[in-house]
Order: sequence, then structure tokens, then C-alpha cells
Amino acid sequence: MLDRLDQQPPDALLALIKLYEADPRPTKIDLGVGVYRTADGATPVFRSIKAAEKRLVEEQPTKAYLGPEGDMGFVRALMPHIFGDALPTDGRIDGMQTPGGTGAVRLAVALAAKAGVQKIWMGTPSWPNHAQILADCGMEMGTFNHAASNGSADMAALREVIANAGKDDAVLLHGACHNPTGVDYTNQEWDEIAALLKDSGILPIVDLAYQGLGDGMEEDAYGVRAVISAVPEALVAYSCDKNFGLYRDRVGAVYAIGASADDVTRIMSNGASLARANWSMPPDHGAAAVRTILEDEALTADWLAEVEEMRQRIGQVREKLAASSNAGGVDLTPLGKQKGMFAMLPVSKEQVQQLREHHGVYMAGSGRINVAGLTMGNIDAFVAALADVTG
Repeated sequence: MLDRLDQQPPDALLALIKLYEADPRPTKIDLGVGVYRTADGATPVFRSIKAAEKRLVEEQPTKAYLGPEGDMGFVRALMPHIFGDALPTDGRIDGMQTPGGTGAVRLAVALAAKAGVQKIWMGTPSWPNHAQILADCGMEMGTFNHAASNGSADMAALREVIANAGKDDAVLLHGACHNPTGVDYTNQEWDEIAALLKDSGILPIVDLAYQGLGDGMEEDAYGVRAVISAVPEALVAYSCDKNFGLYRDRVGAVYAIGASADDVTRIMSNGASLARANWSMPPDHGAAAVRTILEDEALTADWLAEVEEMRQRIGQVREKLAASSNAGGVDLTPLGKQKGMFAMLPVSKEQVQQLREHHGVYMAGSGRINVAGLTMGNIDAFVAALADVTG
């Protein structure tokens, strides 16, 4: 029966990894895969994570099953950092651990579907896996334009969606550091979005995958806090893969905000049932390391310092790119105002291929680049390559 399956195309970004690795040129630049890189081009294990893992090796008493909800100490230790003063204190919020931010989005969409959501609206362009998850869950997807031509968020498009969406619709929003555009809503826009959602009846699903890499931990949480403070119910997907550097350990969480504590208990029972059928129980090691950090004041301070180091480096790269001239037909100045690891360049697939073949610059065919793949030592070479293919 398996011969009935059609051949599927390889994931474009994962295929890019193999092409990059096979390239012998020492000057090659990897701007494709979305992992943070230091000024030396490395993706290291955090100091705080190593310290937490050492403690786990010495003190962890068991590797027995935790259950489909995962490490609830981890889930609840994250809450103050995500929700701050907006954290409900009346039992209207709870969460569960997931395999990475992808698992969190998947579980949020599955919960929405089980609750009767018919369509999820999503700004485009978006993280490619968003659309794949919606399709795999059998969810109808509606789209609206995310970024306006002036480089800011297209609020008019979002206003129209919220005003005209059906009573069983949901909207998926990036909480901060938009992937792939880097174009975020301002605080004033988030206040407006929260007010519009409050009166709409639409279910908000907020994907917060890069907290701390834009303007800071507190600043990047403004949007999700504004939304949950305004609406009676919401779902929040969260990833620790980036701001704890735990990519391969797959560490995430999904949170549900309900109209009452009883509602949340019922929501989470459905979440546990869906998780049991999908992955049974999430991997524990990375979450246990995060919990260990967040339960220790000194480790928490060191972790926050490491996130700040990441944010500052990304900001420095963006500043230098924005100040660069002679980039051919590409204006790089908007990159200085954008947030997080990603940006979209107005280049064609043919120009992306020329960058790869002639200059060893590897990036997605869509024009998305991982800003963290650039260093002070290779930015000038990248700008010159860009000028060569677009000038």
C-alpha cells in the first residue's frame, strides 16, 4: 500500500543546509537556517544551560514518565517572564509543555479545531510551517497582508480581518520578532489590536517564539500581555528553542486563557488528550534545564544576561546593514527598524541562486535572511555580493 504515496519535495531550508555544508569555499555565508550565531559564527550551548545540566546530572532523581502535560514546574516558572503583571491570578490560565514551539502551535491549532474554530486567519508572509500545520490539521486558512509597503505593519489589513471574520474564526499573530519579515506591531498598535479583539469574539492565537531578541524580554512581551488582558480567552504558543538555545532539545509550551478557572480545566483536559494522541509525552531534558535555571536567582540572572548579549549582537548587525551603501538595487535601511533574527530582501529566486553560485551566500528562495548569520567580518562581503547581483 505504501507505493501509493507520492514523492514529497524536500524542505527547502533543510536542503539548504546540505548545500552549504558541501560548499568548500571558506568565505561562504549561511543566512538560511534560523538559528542564532555568535560573532564567531557558532551556535553555542548557553552558560546557564550547562550549569543547569550539570546540576541535573548530579541531582535528578529519575527519568520516569511525567505525563502528557510534561514538566509543570517548567510551564509555571515561565509564566511570570511571559505574562508579567498581565498574568491572571484567578485560575484563568494554565499550560502544558510541548515539543518545541512547533508542537505548541500544533497543539494550539488542534485545540482551536476541537473547539469548533472553522478558519484561522494568518498574516503573510509567515513562518512556512504555520501554513503546513493548519493544512495538516484540516483547518481552513484565511490570509491577510502583514507588512505594508512603507516597512511598517499593515494595520488596515488586520483591522479588516477582525471586522469581517466569522463567529467561529481565529487569528494567528506573531508576538514579537516576526518571522520572516522582522516587522512588528508597535505598542500602540497592540493596544488597538487588543481592543478590536475584545469586541470581536475571534479567538486570538499568539505565537511568541523569539522573546528577548527584539527589544528585550519585557518589551517583546507587550503584545501578548495586551491581548490576554483584554480578551476572555486566548491561546499562546511559546518556544524556548531560541532564547535558551535549546534547538535540538525541542522545548516549548502552550498556554490557554479561559473565561473562568473551570473553563481552563476543561481546555487543558482536551490539550492533554490531544497531546497523548500526538506525542504522548514531551521530551523532558531541556524543560528540566529551563526549570532549574528559573528556580535559581543566579542562574536566571546569567540567562537573562546571555539573552541580552544575543539581542545586542543582532541589533549591531542590523545597524551596520542599515548604514551600508552600495547594495545595488536593495535598500537596507529598513533593517535597522525591524526586530529579531529575520528580514525579507526584495530579491528574485534567480538572484538568490546567483548569490549562492557566485558568492557562496546561502539564503531562502523567498529572500528571507537570518540576520544572525552575519558578522562584522562578513557584512561588507555580503553587501558587495548583493550589489553584484542586483545592481
